[in-house]
Amino acid sequence: MKVVYQTCCGIDVHKSFLQFKEWLIKNQCCDVCMESTVKYWVPVFNLLEDEINATIANPKWVKAVKGNKDDTKDFKWIGDLFRLGLVLGSYIPCKPIRILREFTRYRYKLTSCRSIEKNRYQNALTVCNVALDSVVSDIFGKSATSVIDYLLEQFTNSVNHEEIDSRLPRSLKKKSDSVIESIEGYQMTDSQKYRMRLVCAHMDYITSTRNDIDTMLDSLITPYENAVQLLCTIPGVDRNSAITVISEIGTDMTPFSNSKRLYCWAGLTPCNNESSGKKRAIIAIARMILTAIYQILCTDEVWNPTDLYKIDVPEPLKEKQKEQAIKQAKKLLIRERIISESQLAS
Repeated sequence: MKVVYQTCCGIDVHKSFLQFKEWLIKNQCCDVCMESTVKYWVPVFNLLEDEINATIANPKWVKAVKGNKDDTKDFKWIGDLFRLGLVLGSYIPCKPIRILREFTRYRYKLTSCRSIEKNRYQNALTVCNVALDSVVSDIFGKSATSVIDYLLEQFTNSVNHEEIDSRLPRSLKKKSDSVIESIEGYQMTDSQKYRMRLVCAHMDYITSTRNDIDTMLDSLITPYENAVQLLCTIPGVDRNSAITVISEIGTDMTPFSNSKRLYCWAGLTPCNNESSGKKRAIIAIARMILTAIYQILCTDEVWNPTDLYKIDVPEPLKEKQKEQAIKQAKKLLIRERIISESQLAS
């Protein structure tokens, strides 16, 4: 087989390498390969990326033959495969994009955590026989929060109707009887009140932390602001979504030769065992959006819906679409009496 890399190195990562980079440079080795084992490869990649071409491989492509295995055999096997060009490298964006990704993923985790806390708070109200959610649209809105604060402040489980009515805004006054009925007979112990206050405090902390992250994201996204504005022209893509997309795939589409490779990398290729229906429809829509994103980032142009029917379309389908367009054009000309059927036939 043809040797692709004359001087290369296979790495089996277990711990950080302090003098490893100097050793590679000293031996004129500018190409290395290692498998993406959990997060152990990250510090090594960060150490090497400025001067060494580091290829990160999916473990399934460099898995050694079963048998007697040890660290020496593992990195020798990786080196042998890489030397012959048999290892496909994983897509690793540049460091600024990776840092941006850390913040967007952390923000997503905080958002999920806040949703969990909201559900926990709602369950606590239900356990305490408070059915306020059946009357107000948002249990965490200003009106509902005012009523719940009143319940948490009480030393008994009685309800003062006049006090509740005074806490309701004008838009909710007409529903005051329903509001009182939804909380009448509630049972809330001191321990339950304390737990609900803890949940509220945690939600406030998460919100504050997420606001700090948003401030940092606005700073980190500045070099890519033009791309954000372009992605926001796609229907359904807001600023947060655009920042998240950029943090995952970057703005340089060179590693993806076409949009098909991009949505395959994103896991948007349906499996043969998936039944048709809602899931396949969602995947199809996601692929269309990702195709539009690919085109925008490649051309630096705003979203154009016609691009979805021009990118990566197979030639047979193009010919079929062309024939249908010609057929419809002929029908239009005949209907408007611009030409007759006999003229078309001739």
